Amino acid sequence: MSTPKIVVDAVGKVFGSGADEFLAIDRIDLEVATNEFVSIVGTSGCGKSTLLNMVGGLTEPTFGDIRIDGKPVTGPGRDRGFVFQGYSLFEWLTVEGNIRFALEKSKLSKAEKSELVAEFVQSVGLAGFENAYPRQLSGGMRQRVAIARALVYKPSLLLMDEPFGALDAQTRGMMQELLLKVWEEHKVTVLFVTHDVEEALFLADRVVVLASRPGNLKRIVPVPLERPRRYDVVTTPEFSELKRGILADIREETLKVMALDGA
Repeated sequence: MSTPKIVVDAVGKVFGSGADEFLAIDRIDLEVATNEFVSIVGTSGCGKSTLLNMVGGLTEPTFGDIRIDGKPVTGPGRDRGFVFQGYSLFEWLTVEGNIRFALEKSKLSKAEKSELVAEFVQSVGLAGFENAYPRQLSGGMRQRVAIARALVYKPSLLLMDEPFGALDAQTRGMMQELLLKVWEEHKVTVLFVTHDVEEALFLADRVVVLASRPGNLKRIVPVPLERPRRYDVVTTPEFSELKRGILADIREETLKVMALDGA
């Protein structure tokens, strides 16, 4: 791999103090290439979101370091866009207003901002809904606005934490295909947290499987499926074999956690 976009170097995170102190993540090493799509999976509580938040600068590692384009992460930055499971839209702003809000501190002219907003409204399939308010949109449409808002100021890294977790299965599949389309158009590096192994494999170039108690790197699974991808790839033997292996990893970690808990 050429010079990586993201370098996670022996990173760990401790929460609490004294008798309540616990090691949530222990010495994770990971490199992500420019324009690569990497999914992160693992059991509940293994540190997926914590790792994502540390890359995003929302949480500081207890030890180790994280670098983006060779520069240490010391806090959030405009090189990173975030999309979370909660839509986090401003209910009093229209679709256009929510997307435009991300450009508030930009030095672009009003006309340039309008052009960018229009481009991303079109990109996420919301043309005709520019003047709609979030309460008038379905869950999938609200998440399209969130994706457009995260990308409109052209970050080089998109961090996504269970962005489709609240959607029904049919809408979720459509949003996954939309995300791949937008990613292929705009070529950003994506770090994507999900509990859904099928989703992780369908989207990613590689799937990172985290171990539990404490969270650390169990395995990295390359996904050698041809791009661009159609959703029917999930029915192929190759896909099923990859899915079977990752589910076995997660089941092993689940049994380990149950044993530690005395279940």
